[in-house]
Amino acid sequence: MLPEKAIDVHAHFLPRAYRDALRSNGFRLLDGGMPIPEWSAQQALDLMDEVGLTAAMLSVSSPFATTVAGADAASLCRKVNDYAAELKSRYPTRFGALAMLPVPDVAASLDEIGRALDDLALDGVALPTNAAGLYLGDPALAPVLAALDERQATVFVHPTSPCCFEKFGLALPAPMIEFPFDTTRSMISLLYSSASRRYEGIKFIFSHGGGTMPFLAPRIARVGASPVTGDRSRPVQESLDRLRSWHYDLASVTTPAQVEALRTMVPASQILFGTDYPFSPAPSVRLAVQAFPTLPFPSEDRRAILHGNAARLFPPFAKSCGCTID
Repeated sequence: MLPEKAIDVHAHFLPRAYRDALRSNGFRLLDGGMPIPEWSAQQALDLMDEVGLTAAMLSVSSPFATTVAGADAASLCRKVNDYAAELKSRYPTRFGALAMLPVPDVAASLDEIGRALDDLALDGVALPTNAAGLYLGDPALAPVLAALDERQATVFVHPTSPCCFEKFGLALPAPMIEFPFDTTRSMISLLYSSASRRYEGIKFIFSHGGGTMPFLAPRIARVGASPVTGDRSRPVQESLDRLRSWHYDLASVTTPAQVEALRTMVPASQILFGTDYPFSPAPSVRLAVQAFPTLPFPSEDRRAILHGNAARLFPPFAKSCGCTID
């Protein structure tokens, strides 16, 4: 059991509309070999109660709407987001929810941002690391980021397969290595474009401790400050400061070595608890919960990581589940 109230910011759900879209479009395995897990609200609640999770912020995992549904992505997002709002209404003290958007369709995404955040009152947005090969700093996605920035939205960035994944020839599922790398690619895209300076109102959360970024950050910042990056060059400290301003969850970050690497990049105020359930199945969630007390966080930081930092990002939801900041 976790020692404090805890909000799982990296929890997934699989609405029936999403499952139906996967099935009708021929998806039997996901992202190069991952099985489609079972999920129900009751299964999730039972596990949460067992391990001491107060609440969970739900989002759809990879693959995202356009990959799954193609031209019907906008309709799929509406159905998923309607179901998310229904879950929030049914379990207001247990489930929050992040909207799925039909990126890279900008017009449809803008419509859904307004509907999901303004009408349905969802808690933020979940975006893929790349949308049909477009990374988040791509100018084509600027109107979407601008709309989220205007609302000062919290944006959870979850990895998906890169468009070149099947050409690698490794015959291994994308979550094994490509998910961490694609998270890093998406962060670099934001760093070395106008996006990181222009949309400072967005509160980004990056999955799995920022992928490979904690290890690569000094190298990336150094090369990013050199003449080889041309007019996209940024001073080393500016890049490192931007990385320190973003947030990172602990899904799949379960060893002291991983935590030490993350802590060299960001303060504890930017770290959030996450499990990746159900793609990380119940036995793995139990192990992650058991490992948390052994991770090298000072005692005063543990409460912030388990729920205080999430409460700053999701104030209404945190209040509803009794996880407010003291």
